Amino acid sequence: MSYDVALARMAQLQSFFNPAAAPAPAAQATPAKTAPAAAATTPAAFASQLQSASSATLTPAPAPTSAGQAIVNLVRSEVGVAEQPPGSNDSPRIAQFRQATAGSGVGPWCAYFTSWAAREAGVPLGDNGQGFGRVDDVYAWAQKAGKAIPNTGGDVKPQPGDLIVWDEHIGVVESVGADGTINTIEGNSSDKVSTRSYPPGSRPAIGYVRLG
Repeated sequence: MSYDVALARMAQLQSFFNPAAAPAPAAQATPAKTAPAAAATTPAAFASQLQSASSATLTPAPAPTSAGQAIVNLVRSEVGVAEQPPGSNDSPRIAQFRQATAGSGVGPWCAYFTSWAAREAGVPLGDNGQGFGRVDDVYAWAQKAGKAIPNTGGDVKPQPGDLIVWDEHIGVVESVGADGTINTIEGNSSDKVSTRSYPPGSRPAIGYVRLG
């Protein structure tokens, strides 16, 4: 037997005793999990959400009349006008407010200021548009003319542009908050035209004057 044949024979015999390992089975890919679909909104759930949204809606503030809005626009532009010197009840601009009243001299000028605003807005105070220098006279005329709104029980909700009347003081309602807070612009408040805010019950007014 030749050498080459002997080697081939030995290799054949070795293959019988050491068989080749079977290839490992290919790993099977695990199918991906499908994410669960979002739960559909049921009609009952939608109705509940709609009702919740509706219950959170705030009551809208009253809208001003055209005359009221004109008054608000006028007095807003005067915020900051001050007495010169402080405590004098006078200044060049305050003197112009006094001109809206007949025969008024230098003195407390909150009613002069509202008389001026009403005249400039085209709804002057008084039967002859003469204006008033005293708060009591403003409200007495408004009662006679059917323009007064008594604050009976303290729960009347004014409109922007209404004149707000207290004992010996008067201003203009600028806006009313959803919680009932009344925001005002007032002449002769801390010796100038000032903005103020009154939460419900903090300073009840005697009444209001609605000019249009």
